[in-house]
Amino acid sequence: MLHIEFITDLGARVTVDVESADKLLDIQRQYGRLGWTSGEIPTGGYQFPHDNEADFDWTLIGARKWTNPEGEDMILHRGHAYRRRELEAVDSRKMKLPAAVKYSRGAKNTDPDHVREKADGEFEYVTLAIFRGGKRQERFAVPGGNRAPAQASAPTRPAARPQPAARPAPAPAQDEETPF
Repeated sequence: MLHIEFITDLGARVTVDVESADKLLDIQRQYGRLGWTSGEIPTGGYQFPHDNEADFDWTLIGARKWTNPEGEDMILHRGHAYRRRELEAVDSRKMKLPAAVKYSRGAKNTDPDHVREKADGEFEYVTLAIFRGGKRQERFAVPGGNRAPAQASAPTRPAARPQPAARPAPAPAQDEETPF
C-alpha cells in the first residue's frame, strides 16, 4: 500500500492510501480536481516533454486552466495565476536548447528563494511548469482527451457563449406587504 500526502486548497494536510503504483496518477487527478496538491513546485518548475503541452492534464499537480477577463489563457495553482510564454530555441556556442513553453508569474516577496528566478534587471519570476524537448508521455495527457495537432501550440479561445433569449420585462411591483 502506498501513501500520498495532499495539501488541500485550505492548507490542511491529508494522507490518502493508494492500492498500487498504477493507481497513483488516478488518485492525483481525483484530488487535483479539488485543487489539492501533492508537493511543492521544484526549482525551475515541473519539467515535462514539449509534446505534452497541448493536452497536459493540469489536475495532476492540482492546477486548472482559467481564462482571465482579457481572454488570456492562464493556469491557476495554489491561488496564483501563471501565464503561458513561448520560448524560442537557443543555439549558441555556450548553449543549445530547443523551443519551449513555460508557465510562469512574477515573484512575490513571500516566495521561497529556491523557486525565484532572475530575469532582465531586478525582475524575478516563478516557473510552474516548462515543456521542452523529451518524448511525449501519454500518462501526462488528459485521459480520453483528443490530442491537439502539434502545430496548434497557440492557445485556443473558448467558443463564444450563447446569448440568453430575450425575456419579457417583469410586471410592475404592486404595493403589498412583505411576508416577513
